[in-house]
Amino acid sequence: MKIEGVDVIPLDVKLEKVFKGGTYEVKSRPTIVTRIHLENGIIGETYGGDEFHTQREILSVIRDHLTPQIIGQDVRDSLALWERMFGLPLDLGNRGLHQLDMHPRGIIAQAISAVDNAMWDARAKLFRTPLHRLLGGCRDKVPVLAIGGYTAGPGEDPIEAVKKEVEQIVSQQVHGMKLKVGRATIELDIERVRAARQVGGPDFVIAVDANQRWSTREAISFCVGLEQARLKVRWMEEPVVWYDQTDGLRTLQYKTSIPITAGQGEISGHGCRDLVTKGGINILNVDCTLCGGITEWNRIANMAGLMNVQMAHHEEPQIAIHLMAAHPHATYVEVFLDRQRDPLLWHLPVGFPVIHNGMMEVPQSGGIGIPLNAQVVRQYRVAH
Repeated sequence: MKIEGVDVIPLDVKLEKVFKGGTYEVKSRPTIVTRIHLENGIIGETYGGDEFHTQREILSVIRDHLTPQIIGQDVRDSLALWERMFGLPLDLGNRGLHQLDMHPRGIIAQAISAVDNAMWDARAKLFRTPLHRLLGGCRDKVPVLAIGGYTAGPGEDPIEAVKKEVEQIVSQQVHGMKLKVGRATIELDIERVRAARQVGGPDFVIAVDANQRWSTREAISFCVGLEQARLKVRWMEEPVVWYDQTDGLRTLQYKTSIPITAGQGEISGHGCRDLVTKGGINILNVDCTLCGGITEWNRIANMAGLMNVQMAHHEEPQIAIHLMAAHPHATYVEVFLDRQRDPLLWHLPVGFPVIHNGMMEVPQSGGIGIPLNAQVVRQYRVAH
């Protein structure tokens, strides 16, 4: 049951086209495969994260700093191992300035996440149970939300592009989408949401995601416009600019009845706590590949449940499916049905995902239950 080795393998896939959200562009799909070797022969394995700017630094933290902390330790001691990693006094160029220091601390959090998630796969394999049952076991399938609505390409009509995408989502037996907004005018984005509602029908689930694009005033204008148009939006995600997250979100809450979602950019449970207590958000979509791993995500979820806040998860369905299935107040598992946006989801896991009638089935073999395609790992491996 003791840990005897850690492997980390960086991958990167260049995308066929550029995907533009409210505040960013995506040109490739990087990730890190992490393996935890136990002395009894069990190997915990998973992948996660899409950080391409600092992938090398994340790998260095895992290899040089985290691995020595867990070698020889009992993998069952989840909290003790997490505290050993989180408590390391690492200096990655810290300046003593809050905003600047968030960058190196984000690198450390992602490194901890990779190791922690792989250890949870090893633990569940050790107990011969699916991970979601080890964490709580509330359900065996979870509703799916398709991520889409990226900026239309040159020559494309933005309204027609949304209609076409919703038709494709419905045809794949998925009854909801998270629509990217924020790059167009507020008026055009409202019309894009209207187009999605017209094609999807009254029961089609629509969430909207601005990726911290707007001022608080602009976010209010958008949300009020959606309500006046009676477009029945499931949630408004990350509506407010990065520097006004708590007070801005709280102000928005007073102006709209649309549930507010945030948290994917948080790297700690403490940050998520502040979004709830100071920002008043309704849904946390924290990412276990960014926030310190499943250990921290689970603690955040337990906190949220006691505060009447629902849980979502930012992308990464290969791990998120188990977390969504383990908690009664969880919402949807998010996927990129457009295989050009996340080719790894459709080629790296073996036999995953399985989607039927708008639901994703939770793998039932021990651990995370998603073996990885060795050929795909070799094909997209990066030399770091």
